[in-house]
Amino acid sequence: MPEGDTVWRTARALDRALAGHALTLTDFRVPSLATADLAGGVVRQTVSRGKHLLTHIDHDHLAWTLHTHLKMEGAWQTYQPGQRWRRPEHQARVVLETPDRQAVGFSLGIVELLPRSEEQRVVGHLGPDLLGPDWDEHEAVRRLLRVPDRAIHEALLDQTNLAGIGNMYAAELCFTSGVHPATSVAAVPDLPRLVRRAHVMLDHNKDRDVQATTGDLRQGQRHWVYRRDHQPCRRCGTTVEVALQGEPATERAVYWCPRCQPQR
Repeated sequence: MPEGDTVWRTARALDRALAGHALTLTDFRVPSLATADLAGGVVRQTVSRGKHLLTHIDHDHLAWTLHTHLKMEGAWQTYQPGQRWRRPEHQARVVLETPDRQAVGFSLGIVELLPRSEEQRVVGHLGPDLLGPDWDEHEAVRRLLRVPDRAIHEALLDQTNLAGIGNMYAAELCFTSGVHPATSVAAVPDLPRLVRRAHVMLDHNKDRDVQATTGDLRQGQRHWVYRRDHQPCRRCGTTVEVALQGEPATERAVYWCPRCQPQR
């Protein structure tokens, strides 16, 4: 699933392509919106909220929000009218077109249209957005500590604590903080520092196409432990380990160095 910085960049790309322009065509290829038509409406902006995308469209004196989520396989791409799509047409879920741009949402996990006044219904549950204007480190720490005995890796993935962290950043944050992923939230030595580092990591990566936590942008050198199971730790040489965490339907691979992140 894309991390919060990827979603932030997607929102920026959609905003640059569509904001301020009238829609000449809208095509919602999901059953619940099969008859919806916002052609003639004006796109005001697209913003991200954690991993959620909110596109504001004014149509016939009504304010709408197109709420989309990339989930695991989704992506928004922009094109010139008539340009060949880079993904198969059957994967398209939303097409928004202006006189000179076309935005296509492929394999989107969530597509819904709601009055803008109801926007909080779909994002109001989220914790502070790591890349949002309302980022609040103290509130994020407070929310994490609501369940002090919860594993820190699991707690970081909970979007109601802080919004924007996915599996990659959770693994890298645990490593750079020297804590085992199963460490309870309450036992993390300096939780505010970990949360602060999360904000720095996403902020540093939000304006570039590749995500790196090591400072090295070369292929294969960008991460400390994420997807590096059975390879030597970059710091100490110990073999990086991996295990599955969570219920079968939602389990995630958890990566750590047993020497740099001992389980206490």
